[in-house]
Amino acid sequence: MAETTYEGADAASGGLPQLDVSTWGSQIFWLALTFAVLYFALSRFILPNLRDTIANRSDRIADDLDAASRMQREAEEAEKAYEAALKDARAKASNVAETTRQSLDAEIQKELDAADAESEAQALVAEGRIRDIKTAALSNIDNVASDVAGTLVRELTGKSVTDAKIRAALAKG
Repeated sequence: MAETTYEGADAASGGLPQLDVSTWGSQIFWLALTFAVLYFALSRFILPNLRDTIANRSDRIADDLDAASRMQREAEEAEKAYEAALKDARAKASNVAETTRQSLDAEIQKELDAADAESEAQALVAEGRIRDIKTAALSNIDNVASDVAGTLVRELTGKSVTDAKIRAALAKG
């Protein structure tokens, strides 16, 4: 066994090198130096950037939440205004419809009254014409009766009678 393997050499030297007490001084030095460099880099460059980024992000989130709540309030107010405007518009439309209906009813009633008045006037005119025709017919009835009576007497008896005699006979009877 003259030949030692790599694994055997490590075991022969006494174990792990970081546990060797003679190298602890340099290990502590390099640990302290690395820690100091990392601490300096973190405290001066990385952490302030992270802190600013987190603060900016928090501010942005807060602003966005405020804007969202403001927009929600505005939307609710707009909805209320819309509902009120819609209610007013419906009321106005109902009033316009009622006014128009009343106006049309009044106009129709006016037209009906005018038509009734016109028909009454025409009825009065027609009654007047009928009275005039009746009066004229009654005034001519004596002439017509005397002509008919004269014609009948002539046809039946063959004699002609004067108008005065016929009128006198009609007046008696």
